Amino acid sequence: MTATLLRQSKTFVPNRLAAPAEAQPLDATLPALLVEGVTKRFQVGRAKRPVLAIVDVSLRLERGGIVGILGANGSGKSTLIRLVSGLLTLDEGRVEVFGHDIEREEMAVKRLINRVSVDAAFFKKLSPMENLLFAARLYGLDAGRARVDAVAILERLGIARKRVSRPVEQMSRGMQQKVAIARALLTSPSLLLLDEPTTGLDPRSKLEVQAFIEEVRTDHDASIVLTTHDLDEADRLCDRIAVLNDGRVVAEETPNGLKRLVAERHGQEPTLHNVFMTYTGRSLDEDVEEETDDAADEAD
Repeated sequence: MTATLLRQSKTFVPNRLAAPAEAQPLDATLPALLVEGVTKRFQVGRAKRPVLAIVDVSLRLERGGIVGILGANGSGKSTLIRLVSGLLTLDEGRVEVFGHDIEREEMAVKRLINRVSVDAAFFKKLSPMENLLFAARLYGLDAGRARVDAVAILERLGIARKRVSRPVEQMSRGMQQKVAIARALLTSPSLLLLDEPTTGLDPRSKLEVQAFIEEVRTDHDASIVLTTHDLDEADRLCDRIAVLNDGRVVAEETPNGLKRLVAERHGQEPTLHNVFMTYTGRSLDEDVEEETDDAADEAD
């Protein structure tokens, strides 16, 4: 089945990401990600009412760093990730990945990035290995090397060899999320976009994924953008955190810097939970509870 899908890939993946024979070295003086004055509007309802999802957002991520994006549901976190990944077009502003403009140099950018979404898409009838090898083919990776790397990455994430040949549809949501992370890491992205990557994982699996993210940053020179509702995760992994509220960056600092700000300016206990409440106007517990209720309603 995998071979059939690979032969068909030209018809349903028009912009294949075959990598050049020799990747060009990245300029160490350039930021991994530069977002300047980005705005995104959507047309909503029958009246096509314009709604601002992202408003004049600017961010800078240095090479090898991890920037976290915090915000309530609907604050624009996932929209921002989709803009950076090229899945949505910019209305205003510009985005560069290692100096490459995402609009003028789309294919160069796509060779440098990969994305993990909270709602990862797979060929559900195929196994994790088949899904990963399909992705490797799209990126022009050597099949033999990709198979070896896929096994190593899956095992590092706690997926045993005996499970890599079972259909993805037979795996739990948490295990499927691990496969999504493995698929992204297989291409050795220079910029890794993680949109709530540990959502749905049990505590042990979450710690394993967090440790692996740290390892990827350290050992593979990856720069990372992370959106998360787990404040402990943000505190552990991120060099800097940007807080989004109604599509705007309302605060940006190191985790300790943000905690110091709420203590000094607002008289709050220096915790990221109080940072979240101060800059978004709501409790994280309330936000996660609302998200859980929405998921339950969809299931019903």
